[in-house]
Amino acid sequence: MTTASARHILVDTEEECIQLKDRIDAGEDFADLARAHSNCPSKAQGGDLGQFGPGMMAKEFDAVVFSADINTVQGPVKTQFGYHLLEVTSRD
Repeated sequence: MTTASARHILVDTEEECIQLKDRIDAGEDFADLARAHSNCPSKAQGGDLGQFGPGMMAKEFDAVVFSADINTVQGPVKTQFGYHLLEVTSRD
């Protein structure tokens, strides 16, 4: 079974998500921004979600995690929880 590790930042609006992505693209640290802005409890770990398999996350999230390039920031990805920036850190 394929598994992935990823980290994410969850916010309420697409606009905030885009602003944070711009800051990451400009060189700011993903984990620092996750700790400061994410609405998810994973923010305490810099947005790190650990390892998981298909179907363990929202389907929109899964679709990106199991297809995106490793170590590239993806998003905004809209789910029932809000808007995510996500970065796949590994996939087996």
